[in-house]
Amino acid sequence: MDTIDSLLGEADQAWRAYGVGSADRAALAADLRLDLRAAAADGGDPVRLLGGDVAGFARRLADEAGVRRVRRDYGRLLGTALIGAVLGAVLGYGLLAAVSPIFVRMVDVPRSIHVPIQLAVAVYYGVPAAVVAAGAVIAVRTRLRDLPRIRKTARIMSVLVPVAGILVTPITMAFAWATGYSTAPEVVTTEIAMVLAALAGATALARRLSLREGRTTSDTPHADATNFRPA
Repeated sequence: MDTIDSLLGEADQAWRAYGVGSADRAALAADLRLDLRAAAADGGDPVRLLGGDVAGFARRLADEAGVRRVRRDYGRLLGTALIGAVLGAVLGYGLLAAVSPIFVRMVDVPRSIHVPIQLAVAVYYGVPAAVVAAGAVIAVRTRLRDLPRIRKTARIMSVLVPVAGILVTPITMAFAWATGYSTAPEVVTTEIAMVLAALAGATALARRLSLREGRTTSDTPHADATNFRPA
């Protein structure tokens, strides 16, 4: 039984990597479990039944069953989100530079009023960050319309990307403080890498969540994933 469970675990990993949805994976695993148990009951070796290549056998089984796969396209998704974020960053800092003097003149805060440093930092970093997040979401939504469930991916990104930005900002600021706010290339590169890692993680997680089976519908008429129970 341990051998069968181990084989099914390997097969499930292969199906996940192959883009098979959770409902189809469950159906395939149930049928495969019956076959492996029957082989073991007849004195056969379940490992030999799969030909020694569990991943390859799992992919062939999915193809033979007619299971249609979900296109995840993480690389394309991350690349598009990054381009949108970069364009958003340029626009955000340009907007901040243009609006800040006007805003200061309009408000004309008296010297007797002390503006908390937290508020100043929030405005200085928050405005560009909001535009960066919006740029990533808009780019994904408009440039990847051919991908299934991309609208749901973009909706989840609109929540996760700002959250990731909020979480990574104090980490990045702490790193900058620890380095004495150095502008050395390696320090700046590390800070940029932290922000990009947060953006990539939020984007990948949004895509993963959007592809979960449940009460969802495809964003395109030709769905890339269907609920099919192999015979």
